Amino acid sequence: MTSDRGRSDGAAASDSFHATLHSLRVWDGPLPGFDVGAVPDAPLALFREWFVHAAGAGQPEPHTMSLATVDADGRPDVRTLMLHEADERGWHFASHSTSAKGRQLAARPEAALGFYWPSVGRQVRIRGRVTACDAVESRADLAVRSRGALAAALTGRQSEVLSSPEELARVSAAAWDRAGAEPDAPAPTWTRYVLSPAEVEFFQGDAARRHTRLQYTRTPAGSWTHRLLWP
Repeated sequence: MTSDRGRSDGAAASDSFHATLHSLRVWDGPLPGFDVGAVPDAPLALFREWFVHAAGAGQPEPHTMSLATVDADGRPDVRTLMLHEADERGWHFASHSTSAKGRQLAARPEAALGFYWPSVGRQVRIRGRVTACDAVESRADLAVRSRGALAAALTGRQSEVLSSPEELARVSAAAWDRAGAEPDAPAPTWTRYVLSPAEVEFFQGDAARRHTRLQYTRTPAGSWTHRLLWP
């Protein structure tokens, strides 16, 4: 039976949540413009420009992004991870091939990425096919990263059931020790992925809600077209 105190605490938490939620505002300060008449022919250059601008505007961790995949039952799944590169091949990220996202990408190699930079009111959405890089390129991905990144890769077991925090601490400590002693240690399941874009949308927020949405679409010949979308 739920106590009166429990109901009271639950009601207070609910009131606090709703009061906070409805008090929040977005884009109260000045936002950058977006001249859609001067955009490049392909989306990569514009993405790089917006990325550098967001970082320069003080956006924390502009390289974090959401990755959406689909599981074996057709249910969408999403998580936040880091961008490792954006070049002519596509947008790069990495994970274990044995993780939930790795298994989902192996079965259905289509995905979507989402960047949100609230300090400048901008979003970038990307959809396309994902390719797993080979073992050499995947291991090189770790070589340029931190000892902590290697330790996490050596820990492995991502998405598996964890029996206790103590088990994580023990396995992680051993992985940190190995990463320090063996900086070239193999991490067999660590995989670099590249999403080759079929669509890229650039969204510029507007305080009056007259947002600008510009969508690039890749043609069968490999070139790009772009058009405006209603917000």
